[in-house]
Amino acid sequence: MIILVRACAIALCLSLALPVAAQNQRIYKGQEAAALRCANTLALTAVALSRAELMDRAEKEVMLSISVLILERHVQGTWAQKKAALAVMRDRRSVTETLEDYQQNAARCLAQFPIN
Repeated sequence: MIILVRACAIALCLSLALPVAAQNQRIYKGQEAAALRCANTLALTAVALSRAELMDRAEKEVMLSISVLILERHVQGTWAQKKAALAVMRDRRSVTETLEDYQQNAARCLAQFPIN
């Protein structure tokens, strides 16, 4: 009986938590998805180059700041939603793919999503 009560309590808690989690989820499309991709590419490239000692700390901080500004100015939603979307994007692509994306698209990203 105690096990059944505990199972019901856990099920109730989970069912109450699902709507809250669903409210934090957001699906980005179009320009916002492109802005997320740019922000992700800039941030991950900065971290990768810094770890490889190919970029100093100040340069890394500038690129991370640009990523934040792109998110602030070109992507709607809460920071939790944006952060979750970045995690999804990060997990979909390898570091190599991200670095290739940076080489091919960084200049276009900065032109498409101005931060000034």
